[in-house]
Amino acid sequence: MPAGEARKRARAYLERFGLAEAGRKKIKALSKGMAQKVQIIAAIVHEPDFIILDEPFSGLDPVNQSLLEQVIREQAQAGRTVLFSTHVMEHAERLCDRIILMARGEKVFDGTVEEALARVPRQILRGAPADCDLPSGLGAGGALERLEDDAGEEEGAALWRLILAPGADAQGVLRALVDAGVRLTRFEPRRAHLHDAFVALVGEEAAGPAKPAAEEA
Repeated sequence: MPAGEARKRARAYLERFGLAEAGRKKIKALSKGMAQKVQIIAAIVHEPDFIILDEPFSGLDPVNQSLLEQVIREQAQAGRTVLFSTHVMEHAERLCDRIILMARGEKVFDGTVEEALARVPRQILRGAPADCDLPSGLGAGGALERLEDDAGEEEGAALWRLILAPGADAQGVLRALVDAGVRLTRFEPRRAHLHDAFVALVGEEAAGPAKPAAEEA
C-alpha cells in the first residue's frame, strides 16, 4: 500500500478500536488486549482477499469481542474469506458459514453450523414433583435423566432432562404426560448450540477405539 493510504487507514482503525492515544507507542508497551487489537488491524488494513486469524478473540474483553465480530462480518460482506480458529463455540456459531471440529489432532466434523447442530439429540427440560412416576408417563419418548441442579424449581419439584428418541415429537411427549396425569412445573424444549454439537461429536470420537500413533512399513 502507498505509505499515505496505509497511515490513513491505520489511524482510522486505531480510532475505531480505541487505540488512538497509543498510536506512537511500541507494541511491548501495550497490554495483551491492546497488542492483540494492533495485530488484527495489521492483518486487515490492506484488505486482503484471504484473512487467517489464530484465536483472534483471546485477550479481548466482551466489548472488544463484539467489535471484532462486527469487523469480521464486514470483511465477509466485502467478499473476503476469513478463516479463524477458536475454542469459544459461541463465536463460531454466530459468525461461521462452515466449521471444522478437531479432536485428538484429527477432523471429526466438516460442514455447516446447521449440519453440526443436527447431530445433537433434541432435549426437553421439565420440572415435575420429585415423587411422581415420570417414566410411566413417558412412553417411547426417549431417555430420562434427573438433574442435580434444581435451582429455580418450586419446592418439592425436580428438574429432569429428556433426550428425545429419533422421530419423537415434543408435543406428543407433552400430551402423553398430561394424559398420564403428571403435574408439570416446566416443559421447555431446549435449542441445541454449537457447544453441544462439539461435546457430542468429540465425545463420540473420544469413546472410539484409540488409533496407533504410528505403524511400521
